[in-house]
Amino acid sequence: MTEKRVTVIRDESVLVIRLSNPESRNSLTTELRDDLGAAIALAESERAVRAVFLTGDGPTFCSGGDLNMLKDACEPWQVHRRFRGLSRWLFPLLWLDKPVVVGINGQAVGGGMGLALSGDVLIAGESAKLIAGFFRLGAIPDIGIMYHLPRLIGMARAKNFLFSGGSFSAKEAADLGLVSRVVPDEKLYEEGLREAKRLAQGPAEVMGLAKTLMARSFETSMTDMFAFEGFGQALAMANPEFKEGLAAALERRPADFAAAAKPESK
Repeated sequence: MTEKRVTVIRDESVLVIRLSNPESRNSLTTELRDDLGAAIALAESERAVRAVFLTGDGPTFCSGGDLNMLKDACEPWQVHRRFRGLSRWLFPLLWLDKPVVVGINGQAVGGGMGLALSGDVLIAGESAKLIAGFFRLGAIPDIGIMYHLPRLIGMARAKNFLFSGGSFSAKEAADLGLVSRVVPDEKLYEEGLREAKRLAQGPAEVMGLAKTLMARSFETSMTDMFAFEGFGQALAMANPEFKEGLAAALERRPADFAAAAKPESK
């Protein structure tokens, strides 16, 4: 049996996805990417899963591209096929219509940083570092970094960070708004799971809809965004989560969004 590079467990309504190949510093090997894609597909297909918590085993969240693979597979068509494969593991994570919490344990290097930035809420352990790393190899930033980083911290900061081969400590990342908070390393799993469970108890399907629309905001005119908001709100207000939230507000009680969503129904 092929050894799994990603482990998956259900904890209530959260799917916990852990990169589990610390011997390779959780580098993005073919096997790890395949296993990660399968885990994300599971999160997408099971309606009872209302949030995802993605983190890593060992001292490194993800060290980016596997250097041995890069050495042996850097011809143009090999690289083209590899990046075409993003549709099987990275794009589904970006497009997942459920909240994704990322717990950054240790270093997130190069493509590993890109993977971390693909989450919705990032929590970092105190020893975490976001490291550029690309130009040290003579490669351009990838795994979505050139899309996400300028939007998150501005173009000038993104260029300075990438061109200098820089790194952000957990505190620096928090100061820039890249991570929502920094916690002691030994509390990272507990705090990340707690946040994922909190989001799972909210209107997760409606949050997923809002996430889908917000992803278009930088390339869309104001008029079109207002139109998207209108169409999206019509859909949201037809969702059982809205009906439960409104009823709970009128009845002055806590809302039970998870029960209202009826995950057993299709």
